[in-house]
Amino acid sequence: MKYSGYAYIYTIGCQMNVYDSEKLASILNSYGFEKTDDMDKADIVVCNTCSIRHKAEEKAFSFLGRFAKIKKRKPHLITVMAGCVAQQEGKKAFDRVPHLDIVLGTQAFSRFGQYIDAVKSGKQRVVDTKDSQMIYESLPDTSCFDENKISRFVTIMQGCDNFCTYCVVPYVRGRERSRKPESIVEEISLLAKSGVKEVTLLGQNVNSYGQKEGQISFVQLLAKINEINGIHRIRFATSHPKDLSMDLVYAIRDLDKVCNHLHLPVQSGSNKILKKMNRGYTREKYMDRISDLKKQCPDIALSTDIIVGFPSETNEDFNDTMNLLREIEFDSIYAFAYSDRSSAPAAKFSEQIDEKEKRERLNNLLQLQEQYTGKKNKELIGKTLEVLVEGKSVKKRDGFKQILENLEQMVGRNESNKIVHFPSEHVNIGDIIKIRIEDAYPHSLWGHPVGAWL
Repeated sequence: MKYSGYAYIYTIGCQMNVYDSEKLASILNSYGFEKTDDMDKADIVVCNTCSIRHKAEEKAFSFLGRFAKIKKRKPHLITVMAGCVAQQEGKKAFDRVPHLDIVLGTQAFSRFGQYIDAVKSGKQRVVDTKDSQMIYESLPDTSCFDENKISRFVTIMQGCDNFCTYCVVPYVRGRERSRKPESIVEEISLLAKSGVKEVTLLGQNVNSYGQKEGQISFVQLLAKINEINGIHRIRFATSHPKDLSMDLVYAIRDLDKVCNHLHLPVQSGSNKILKKMNRGYTREKYMDRISDLKKQCPDIALSTDIIVGFPSETNEDFNDTMNLLREIEFDSIYAFAYSDRSSAPAAKFSEQIDEKEKRERLNNLLQLQEQYTGKKNKELIGKTLEVLVEGKSVKKRDGFKQILENLEQMVGRNESNKIVHFPSEHVNIGDIIKIRIEDAYPHSLWGHPVGAWL
């Protein structure tokens, strides 16, 4: 059935959730609900949730809780909890949010429309956390995109079979399953025709794409996407170290559109902790993978994920992680203090680490990484980088004061995912331009356009 009204979507969590929210917006649009950024204007509110950390889970309940009073004023308002917390909590979500109408699990998107119909017809509560062997497929609706249409996420697979002991993904997103390659290529081709220049392929472990289904490999998928006209850059996340093949290393080296950047989560530098995490590799094997990458792609930019304070992590274990950073010198890291998730096995582990100790270790780790990020950025001063223009800079940089104030300050990223600020009056979002780097900041670069872009 077709309705009229406005939909507000609040997204918490990872890149995959951003992609899923676009799918939800597309479904709502097909039912007559126009996307709005004004919460008070909404006739249906969707909170797309994340359960990776406790803070994200509480953020979802807090957001939805504020609509109790609003629903008294707007009884027709439909409230929806979608995503990982919805899958995890099921009907228990109503205990904390009694005014909730729909609990939509991670594998229930294909049935979202019929649940809107049900609530509109008078049904008070709907819960769907059923497992599905199929991935919900729909072609992109560019009218539902946020302002930046130049770079998009594309999910190529869902779920996970690795069962790391700290992680809830297999329990909230199900077992690993891959989309059909022709569907992915069709989606990205449509994105390219709409003006998208860069895609990031998403999966919990992209290296194992297609293996269960007997489809083409991830490297073969990259080769197909590399041939799509209009796409200039291809990124992907996440790549599991235990499955990183030399074929993928060669693909990063040889496929011209695949960015010279790899996010390879290590999580810990201690073999004891890696084993307790059920990661499937040792510190030595991880270092071998890094060595292979640097031999074939000498200028590759590397980033990683690290968890500090995992149960039973000693000072010696933590020092192993600090030393790993010193050996590799990552361009950037995403580091977190370990947080118990009730459905993950690690929640039952003994020797939990004191919260104060976790924070101290995390701060020490981040301080060390700041040195390497700063060093890597300073090494780029004087070099000329190709930058994909993303839009206007929110924050003015010091270098902007050195030139004409009437020029717009823009921002973009280079192939290695470095943020670059620069002034110009001649560029448009989506342009790929050359920037000479003049200065470096802790997490970004400043430069001037060269050649025709001055």
